[in-house]
Amino acid sequence: MTEHVPFVVVGAGAMGLATTWQLGRRGHRVMTLERFGRGHTRGASHGATRNFNNAYGAAHYLDLLTLARSEWDELSRTTGEPLLRLHGLVTHGDPGRIAGVHDALLARGERAEILTAGEATRRWRGMRFDDGVLFTPDAGVVRAAAALQALERAARSHGADVRFEHGVASIEETPDGVRLTIEADGERRDVVADTVVVTAGAWTAGILPGSLKLPRLTVTEESPAHFTPRGPGSDWPSFNHFVDPQRGPIGNVYGMPTPGEGVKVGFHMVGPVVDPDARTYRPVPAQAAALREYVAEWFPGLDPGTAVPISCTYTSTDTEDFVLDRRGRIVVGAGFSGHGFKFTPAVGAVLADLATDDSARAAAPFRLS
Repeated sequence: MTEHVPFVVVGAGAMGLATTWQLGRRGHRVMTLERFGRGHTRGASHGATRNFNNAYGAAHYLDLLTLARSEWDELSRTTGEPLLRLHGLVTHGDPGRIAGVHDALLARGERAEILTAGEATRRWRGMRFDDGVLFTPDAGVVRAAAALQALERAARSHGADVRFEHGVASIEETPDGVRLTIEADGERRDVVADTVVVTAGAWTAGILPGSLKLPRLTVTEESPAHFTPRGPGSDWPSFNHFVDPQRGPIGNVYGMPTPGEGVKVGFHMVGPVVDPDARTYRPVPAQAAALREYVAEWFPGLDPGTAVPISCTYTSTDTEDFVLDRRGRIVVGAGFSGHGFKFTPAVGAVLADLATDDSARAAAPFRLS
């Protein structure tokens, strides 16, 4: 007998678990299916930390960030798990971009200030700066691994059925609902849902019906690394460096302190295009060397020879804007382009809105054309 469920979420990474929690807390019955085991490292949601980075100038991201902050706080209250560490964020590099972000934040009543390079260097002695630095104290990191656990616990507390090692082989929209063929324990069976939310990361395009047209999603393997501080007691913020390509390394740079692992530093969106099922899990040697050289130049407080690389995937749109939209009975959350994790509970709320309210719409840049 085919099982019928009101809502099915495909993918139990950060965005899928957030959507599951948001649907469950609204009283809906939801089943969530994840191809891999809990805590797997094949996607984009694993690891201890992600930047809670508020250095955005666009209104649709600042709106989403405001919602994300309140929802992270709500999830922390619900589970008793502190999920944000707000030690501040420094952003330097492109002066025009920094001025735009500074003005956008101040216009919303957010705390933001421009420091001189000297002022910033005296405060954060492990880092080097060439020009003005934007400091936003209400930023920092999300405890990513803890957040996944908290989202799952909160979802299950509302009755959600979260099933790991349950792959989805196909999705077909029919007059009776959305039929999903599930593979688990060496067997196949079907489930029919009223509405399906697909948050499958690098596997999204391969799961959706061909009739549902997405923008191009490019999957890359990125290789940031943790570096060991040269001495104890340094004050490490989170950071962005918008690099002039004529003067600096191969891409913009981001990073954050990760207790017990060092300081994470990475280039944004420079990795090779990959098949998510055939990754090397190793950095490109030239990119790894460029990252060490960057650390040697810009981080006097880190030992560039201590790099411990990390492998993760980006699934990116050409614009780096997310896809948050609905077609028929299928809702899609995709293309988070290496900067989505900070927005996780807000994305879950938007996707839950789209799944439950035919009149709901995400912000225009997130919609399918």
